[in-house]
Amino acid sequence: MRLLPLLLLALLLCIAGAGCTTAPSEPTYAVDDDGTLSLDIPVPDYSETVIQTAGNVTVSRLVLHRDVDVACLLAAPPSPKAAIVYAPGAGVAKEAHLERAIRYAEAGIAFLVVDVRGNGGETPGHPLDFSADFAAFEEGEWPQTYAIAADMVAAEKVLSGRYGVPVRAMGSSNGGRYAEYAAAADPAFAGYVGVSTSGFDVARKDDEGDARRFLLSIDPAVSIASISPRPVLIFHAPADPVIPFADGRALFEAAAEPKEFFSFNGTHGVNDEVDRRVMARCV
Repeated sequence: MRLLPLLLLALLLCIAGAGCTTAPSEPTYAVDDDGTLSLDIPVPDYSETVIQTAGNVTVSRLVLHRDVDVACLLAAPPSPKAAIVYAPGAGVAKEAHLERAIRYAEAGIAFLVVDVRGNGGETPGHPLDFSADFAAFEEGEWPQTYAIAADMVAAEKVLSGRYGVPVRAMGSSNGGRYAEYAAAADPAFAGYVGVSTSGFDVARKDDEGDARRFLLSIDPAVSIASISPRPVLIFHAPADPVIPFADGRALFEAAAEPKEFFSFNGTHGVNDEVDRRVMARCV
């Protein structure tokens, strides 16, 4: 007869927090009838290994333990004033942005580069494939496009929790699209920076049902207005040989205020001129 009181006592101690933990919620996504993507991503478990320390900047390899291990490169000062989660363009390794990440950190901005799924780096995945993504969408599974955006959201949660500063989503070329998905789908991001990027304009008027919802959900031009009132910065070079300047301008026109458009000297992708302007607006 004394067993029941002991069990009740144990239950009360558990509820009070004595050694009992709540399992983290599962990541979820939703797409409404207008094709608006929303993401609910819990704070991820992660591991971190310091690579180097120079001056007041520490560079580390940070791995988000999600459905797959998502490798990231982080450069940060001890007390940053702001932070950026960055998605490289197609086929660009995170290590290609090491010097950039250090420069941002020296300017007081924590800079985390996500190893995009399917980019040929450490993080597993396949190259961009809308057909495969739509098949997953129809089955209620995670399209890789959404998963990459969710990786960026998870990274935002790590940085904002660690430093308590505004975190912006930034990306170049196709990475700029993933960054836009993340910023539009999660209001925790403080803003969006797109470089040499554009919308897709893949939805057709005769598309219906799930096909139309999915195609709208992966078009940055559809969702970019929802980032407002958080600021949007769009950079595009008139000499861009990959994504026409007019397409970058069209993405800017689709955004709502506050927004800024910068025509920069270069070809395709982020460069020092872009970096200087971004740093000036983030600190």
